[in-house]
Amino acid sequence: MTDYKRNQVAEAISRVFDEQSAEPSPALRTRIKRLLDTDRGQGRNLRSSDPEISNYAFYSDDSGGKGADVLFSDYEAFALMLGLQMLNHNWPQLFAVKMLRQYRKELEARHARILRVDPKVLFDPEQMKREARPGAPAYPSTSRVFLLICSDNRYAKDPEAVAALAKIFDDETTAVAFTREKAGRSTTWLELGGSAHLLANALSRTQPKQRGRS
Repeated sequence: MTDYKRNQVAEAISRVFDEQSAEPSPALRTRIKRLLDTDRGQGRNLRSSDPEISNYAFYSDDSGGKGADVLFSDYEAFALMLGLQMLNHNWPQLFAVKMLRQYRKELEARHARILRVDPKVLFDPEQMKREARPGAPAYPSTSRVFLLICSDNRYAKDPEAVAALAKIFDDETTAVAFTREKAGRSTTWLELGGSAHLLANALSRTQPKQRGRS
């Protein structure tokens, strides 16, 4: 497993988000910094049984102190991209951090499983054509792994509360059934399989910058 510096993670996410260049925009850099600062600012307690308290969303360890290099795992880079996607769907910043803390174990395990899939199979255009259905959304890969976030009654009272109805689905059919069951509630779909591989590929093409350069 390779660890990455912050500049590499920002560059890779910029590529996946199709920004105008591989150099992350100032807006993207600012959003990344705010998510990381929010996560670190919440602290953690390893003795807690609550994953929202015992986990970081984007870090493996506590801060090493000023000047120390902070490295991110493949999964932590992916989690940061998910956090940014949640912001793009207008979920509050603190909500995104709390949700990714709460579901870190499940998401990290699924991410590892996804990356074991052969990219040639995942992005096979002929297979995608065969799986296409009239009226169905077009997906960038053969993967049908989704994270669905469905707001519950607590969200109306506290926009920063972690919604209880966040689930990972391995196929579109059960994901659609879930949204029908929760009809009337706002649901965000985040595709995991293709985006995980796209980010992993983008990370492999980055180079760490020397300390002192963002």
